[in-house]
Order: sequence, then structure tokens, then C-alpha cells
Amino acid sequence: MSEAGAPLRPAVVVISSHVARGSVGNRAIVFALESLGFPVWSVPTVTLPWHPGHGPAPRIVPSASDFSEFMEALSSSKHLGEVGAVVTGYLGAAEQAGPIADFIAELRRVNPEALHLCDPVIGDRGGLYVPEAVAEEIRDRLFSTADIVTPNRFEFAWLTGAEVDSNAAICAAAVDVSARHVMVTSAHAMLAGGTANLLISGGAAQLAEHRQIENPPNGPGDLISALFLAHLLSGAPVQKALQLATASVFELVASACKRGADELMLETDQESLSRPMAMVQLRQLALASSQRKRV
Repeated sequence: MSEAGAPLRPAVVVISSHVARGSVGNRAIVFALESLGFPVWSVPTVTLPWHPGHGPAPRIVPSASDFSEFMEALSSSKHLGEVGAVVTGYLGAAEQAGPIADFIAELRRVNPEALHLCDPVIGDRGGLYVPEAVAEEIRDRLFSTADIVTPNRFEFAWLTGAEVDSNAAICAAAVDVSARHVMVTSAHAMLAGGTANLLISGGAAQLAEHRQIENPPNGPGDLISALFLAHLLSGAPVQKALQLATASVFELVASACKRGADELMLETDQESLSRPMAMVQLRQLALASSQRKRV
């Protein structure tokens, strides 16, 4: 128990990229989780000066042996029981997936209730932006066994081999995904001029929509994964977790764009992480009976 009498939050292990400048990858995820009261173990898979979209970004990737030893040290830690969840995101090399999967297996042995959220950061509408070997390892070692997956529409199609030309098609493909919560970002909005996140969970499908903001800064995908997980760990129902996470990201993107910022300004707008005021349209979508039986 904390000094105020509230239960202590579980620690979250965050395994993704790190940038010196900006609010993407671990920088966004760690800030969001810590702002909401969660201790974080941060594991950088690659270090860059900034998001590559800002210009040439030399990479520092740990060697396969160093990364493996690092993950083995975490696996054998006497503090492993503190951990309640793992977030996996961008990988710097295909060889990192195996040690990460081994760490998650050991964590589940120590804490069977621990959650793994896989945000498979592999590409977007322009195609893969990681080597195909990295994408395949994420698919086979991490996405396939996660409790929660948060791909964008392109990533979902690539990882599942499914058509994604409608929300109904996404829902149908989600039947074959083992995760209990499947959130597909950049899903098909029903709101004119909008964008949407589609969540398939508990035998139901929910669509969270808001207006599309042109030329948003990088990082919304990292952020919505972190916030959705944080709200679930805090005991929120999945629909509420979806609504709050979507509202926060929309608000943060809108604020950054209004200021003309090229990055999310989490340090300035952190109130939006915990108490978003933005309105989000929620719709319940019909699922076929075969899809409802899945859960």
C-alpha cells in the first residue's frame, strides 16, 4: 500500500525505441505510464537522436549478445514479481524478439496474471519500414502470443494476411488473433472527415471516432497503446479504456498542431493524459455469431 492508503500500481516493462528528442517510442510510453502512477522499467531496443521523419537519424542498436544478457538479467531479477505488464513496440533487430519472448514467458511463470501488450511497429500505408525479418519475428514471437495487440490497419493486414477494406472484414479477421483485446487504429470511420480506433474484445466490437487532424506529429500509436493499458490496469472496463485513451490522444494531437509543434508536447499537456475533455463518438458494431463465440 502507498502512504495515502491506495494500492500500489504494478510496474510495467516497456521495450521499444528511445529518442533523444521527441515524444515517440519509449519516450511517450514511459512518460504516459509514469504520469498515471505506474513504475516503469524502460528497455531501449534502439537509440536515435530523433524520429527518422525529422531527418537522418543514426542508430545505436545493442549487439544481440548484449541485449540477450540484458533481458536475462531482468528475467532473474528478485523484483520481477513487481511487474504486472509488458509493452513491446519497435525492435532494433530481429534477434531481439527471442530474448523478449523468453522474458515474457518467465514473467508469466512468476505472475500468471501479467499482461503483454504488443504494439507491432512495423509499417503504415506506405508499407513496411522495418526489415521483413523484423516484422516476421514480431508476428511469430510477440504478436501471436500477446494478450493485447494494437496494430494500425496496415500492420493488422500484414500480420494476419487479411483484407481490411471494411470494419466488418477487420472484425472477421480478429477471430483468428489469439489476443483477448484487439485494437486496430486508423480503422474505417463512419463519421465524415473522421478517423477511428476499432476494438474487438469480449465478444463485442466498439468504434471510437473523432475528427481527422491533418499532418499530426509522430507518436499517437505509442501513446494510445500506453493509455489503453494503463486504464485497463487501473480497473476501467474495456469500453471506457478505449474512450479515455482515444480522447487523450486526440486532445494531445490537436494541442500540438494548434501550437505548430512537430512533436507531441506531453510535458505541457499532461493534464490530457489523466483527464481528457475531448468528445469521442462511440459506436457498437454488430458481430456475427461465429465471431461472438470466439471470446
